[in-house]
Amino acid sequence: MTVTAVDLFCGAGGLTRGLKNSGIDVTYGVDFDLACKYAYEKNNSDSVFIGKSVTEVTSEEVKNWLGTADIKLLAGCAPCQPFSKYSSTRKSDDDKWMLLREFQRLVLECKPELVTMENVPQLRTHTVYLKFVDTLKSEGYEVDYKVVSCAEYGLHQLRKRLVLVASRLGPIKIIAPQFKPDQFETVKSAIGHLPPLQAGERDANDSLHFAASLNSTNLQRIKCSVPGGTWRDWPESLRSACHAKASGSTYASVYGRMQWEKPSPTITTQSYGYGTGRFGHPEQDRALSLREMAILQSFPDNYEFYEPGTEISTRVIGTMIGNAVPVRLGEVIGETFTQHLKDLSKPQKQDNPQ
Repeated sequence: MTVTAVDLFCGAGGLTRGLKNSGIDVTYGVDFDLACKYAYEKNNSDSVFIGKSVTEVTSEEVKNWLGTADIKLLAGCAPCQPFSKYSSTRKSDDDKWMLLREFQRLVLECKPELVTMENVPQLRTHTVYLKFVDTLKSEGYEVDYKVVSCAEYGLHQLRKRLVLVASRLGPIKIIAPQFKPDQFETVKSAIGHLPPLQAGERDANDSLHFAASLNSTNLQRIKCSVPGGTWRDWPESLRSACHAKASGSTYASVYGRMQWEKPSPTITTQSYGYGTGRFGHPEQDRALSLREMAILQSFPDNYEFYEPGTEISTRVIGTMIGNAVPVRLGEVIGETFTQHLKDLSKPQKQDNPQ
């Protein structure tokens, strides 16, 4: 059976690439951010980028994009910022839940055989999300969802995400974790092969392997930072005034270094900044490069995020990478569906007649 998918909120193509790696044909990706078009289409052959908001997408369009495949999959991994514990925006409930409601609208109108979504763990406790799950069940979908620890599936970072899979064809279960903590992929196994950089330096052979510059104070701070340590390892003279406050003293990982032999922390849209988390390189006196961010998100080393000859925006590309569904997580979702279809195709055992 052929499986065709449409990837709503596709971004730079992390989920699409993962689904394609698992054997699922993703025909179209939809995202309102036109900056993602080049990366999406360049790295995902035969997948077409549609630049529009999901609020403008009609069910007729989605049905046309899904085509006539035996099995149709609709993916809706909406941007997580409204639901994240780190969100600094104050949105009304209507604005916050709009994208989930729009995704639900398209599911109900198109009735694909398979559905998936991915978001931050905090979403699972919200009433609107639980009603979405109940709506799927009332429409005949079997549903499984859980908070996935991505390191348990081979990702090089300690990212946790809420993953939902649903099927109108029969019972479905997210595939079991494959790695125990002593088997986790590490920062070193991910980026240890890349050429060394100094702060402010760019690799001559890869413009995405670029490290942001550091002012003199932050350069001294990172030189005093210990892998896995905190700013408490610094001399008093280098500590920020906010660290002395009760509110600042709890953010111990800010200005921290990663550790070679452990997975990285969750990659964010600003992981190229030394002061935004534990994103200091384990050995080199700098923060992560954009390429290192992408690899830790399991994008291939040669994944292209901007068109040659155009200006590189660190902020724009950092946002693409940090907001992406990690490719490996996309593979896990795809493998869940392919295993689901294999299970359905197996002959059912019948009881022996008495």
